[in-house]
Amino acid sequence: MGKDTVKLRRSMLFVPGANAAMISNSFIYKPDSLIFDLEDSVSIKEKDGARMLVVQALKHPFYKNIEKIVRVNSLTSDFGINDIKAVVAAGVDVIRLPKTDSAQDVLDMQKEIEAAEKKYGIEVGKTKMMAAIESAIGILNAREIAFSTDRLIGIALGAEDYVRDIKTERSPDGIELLFARSSILHAARAAGIMAFDTVYSDANNEEGFLKEATLIKQLGFDGKSLVNPRQIEMLHNLYAPTQKDVDFAKQVVEAAKEAAKIGLGVVSLNGKMVDVPIIERAKLVLEKAELSGIREQ
Repeated sequence: MGKDTVKLRRSMLFVPGANAAMISNSFIYKPDSLIFDLEDSVSIKEKDGARMLVVQALKHPFYKNIEKIVRVNSLTSDFGINDIKAVVAAGVDVIRLPKTDSAQDVLDMQKEIEAAEKKYGIEVGKTKMMAAIESAIGILNAREIAFSTDRLIGIALGAEDYVRDIKTERSPDGIELLFARSSILHAARAAGIMAFDTVYSDANNEEGFLKEATLIKQLGFDGKSLVNPRQIEMLHNLYAPTQKDVDFAKQVVEAAKEAAKIGLGVVSLNGKMVDVPIIERAKLVLEKAELSGIREQ
């Protein structure tokens, strides 16, 4: 199920679907993706109005060049199917499934998405999916969820519901999330899709945010959900390859090219052997650097 292209999804900013002010200008913050939320941040009485606001945003030219994700309500609610129909018709890029406990949850949602695509003349398969895992059973089923459909771009951790489910609470060092994070990451990598970390809830604690973001980057996560626009630049800077990284990657790729020209299966750089994983990692660094606006010097 591996994906062939790199897409930066370092920052995914949540925008409450009932907040007209935030919906009207959230594009100015320039996250990699916007997540318009129709679920937890929207009260029951505001659900229908929020859906209308989000649909208008999905169609607005200001949002043309940014990936648009919508977290819909679950299919077991009174709002999930109407959410799917409305946002698919409006051209949403990705639908985020809340509280995904099993592969069947993904397949049930996919069935409704496909029906909406056919109804509104959208190319079948165009609407991608992201599964948010927020429970102990979901973590144990992470592998099956990750492999459930080619529509999945990634799986994400929803920590607040998860820690409540395992009967604990979040701590500054995040030790209670280590198993969940590792499970999601390995399931995603095995399936060839992306892995996304949960929000950092203390919006004004920059030091704590950077500490957690550094941890999840080291673990291997592709990015993080955010609730504070001020966190976007910090996260992008953290994930950006350094010039040293770029320079070394360029040397590795050039050395591999030269070795291939003369028929050598072994690559040597500065007297050290360079194997295939290092070469592939170097290519990925250069691709991410280009997407980040960094050029080799």
